[in-house]
Amino acid sequence: MEMLLSLVVALLIAGVLGVKIGLDRRKRRQFNEPPAVPGLPLIGNLLQLKEKKPHQTFAKWAEKYGPIYSIKTGSSKLIVLNSTQVAKEAMVAKFPSISTRKLSKALAVLTSNKKMVATSDYDDFHKLVKRCIIINLLGAGAQKQLRDHRDVMVSNMIENLETTIKENPDGVVNFRELFKDELFQLALKEALGLDIDSIYVPELGKELTKQDLYNVLVVDLMRGAIEVDWRDFFPYLRWVPNSKWEENIQRIASNKFFVMKSLINEQKRRFDQGEVVNCYLNYLLSEKALTEEDLISLVWEVIIEASDTTAVLTEWAMYELAKNFDCQDQLYNEIKEVCGSEKVTEEHLPQLLYLNSVFHETLRRHSPVPIVPLRFVHEDTQLGGFLIPAGTEIAINLYACNMNKKDWDEPDIWRPERFLEGAHEVSDLYKTMAFGAGKRACAGSIQAMLITCISIARFVQEFEWRLVEGDEDKVDTVQLTAQRLQPLCVYVKARN
Repeated sequence: MEMLLSLVVALLIAGVLGVKIGLDRRKRRQFNEPPAVPGLPLIGNLLQLKEKKPHQTFAKWAEKYGPIYSIKTGSSKLIVLNSTQVAKEAMVAKFPSISTRKLSKALAVLTSNKKMVATSDYDDFHKLVKRCIIINLLGAGAQKQLRDHRDVMVSNMIENLETTIKENPDGVVNFRELFKDELFQLALKEALGLDIDSIYVPELGKELTKQDLYNVLVVDLMRGAIEVDWRDFFPYLRWVPNSKWEENIQRIASNKFFVMKSLINEQKRRFDQGEVVNCYLNYLLSEKALTEEDLISLVWEVIIEASDTTAVLTEWAMYELAKNFDCQDQLYNEIKEVCGSEKVTEEHLPQLLYLNSVFHETLRRHSPVPIVPLRFVHEDTQLGGFLIPAGTEIAINLYACNMNKKDWDEPDIWRPERFLEGAHEVSDLYKTMAFGAGKRACAGSIQAMLITCISIARFVQEFEWRLVEGDEDKVDTVQLTAQRLQPLCVYVKARN
């Protein structure tokens, strides 16, 4: 009954607004605004996005309406950018006009209202925390100091694979489970200074295992981030209850807050006892301007981003190498030529050009973040020759940018060799747009490259990889993310 009443009221209000919508359409024709994808009255293009893979739908529309067009998501107008040229124009040249983030209600709650580097507006808070994370964690200098953590992570994975193969030579290896466990440990060490097996959380009244921690801090949050509140599309109906959605998102956010609070308090006790620990939390505690809520969000950001996007990227790279034997052999031969009988180290990475190509081709074909979090236009500007009025939302579709046939030859095909053909600088981390561009470029690009490349290199140096029969076409992803719907399962055989 509550939902029926809400819908009736919504239709009445929408009818009153119908005249305004018609006037807005006539006004739009007076200006050189982007073409609009036809939709339905009131709801716009929402039904056309029901499959929850908007990056793919946006790319299809770009073939008909061009690289920049507008759609209606309920009462909101959204400009979608689908080419590298117009995306770079937005992120670099026109950045001052669109530097504000536009978050869904779910993301606003889960990020404590933008209290993260990746989701904050370009203001004094963003500049402060961006400086902290670059200097103390993700910059080139900080990454050199954290080298030991990565070396331990890779060694552990190799040892675990060797043990698994000895125990069951013909068995199937779940790559995701292998990689995410070690990557989560790395994230905890970087953020908090040590690996954590379990912790008691008073607010939850129980001891959480490491798997529990992973579920609360990574799995639940990633699921919650893509939960849609229909009121996001009809802001004038914010007063209508959506109790089930609100309870679920608040539960996820509260659990994250309580767990992170316990983890941080435990590390504070260690610091108070005089233990010297090189970790991100230690540096953040010296910034007196940060509140407890700020600390919790910023430390959690390190954990979620290291544990998710890098894992997604590496899993796709190993899928492609296990599927394409010629590419796997070419990479193995390059490693032998450069390293000889030595184990691959990070010092070898600049010489492994084909490995670099594998990394960037995987970023292109399987962008870990298909759509950049929405931007908000706070002053009239122009993009691609079109007027973009203040108040408009902008979606940058990286998936379409990297699948554009005008920029990439046979974009559907995973072909690392394209990056060896002279069109791209080897050292350019931003050639696929996967790390963004301009002042909001991803701060974690160096770490993502180091972890992914050294892991792939050691995996291929030590083992032969082959897909399970019938898994060649298992490429479906989880809704609007790039995570594989099914974990990568492979046959692994030691080379020696």
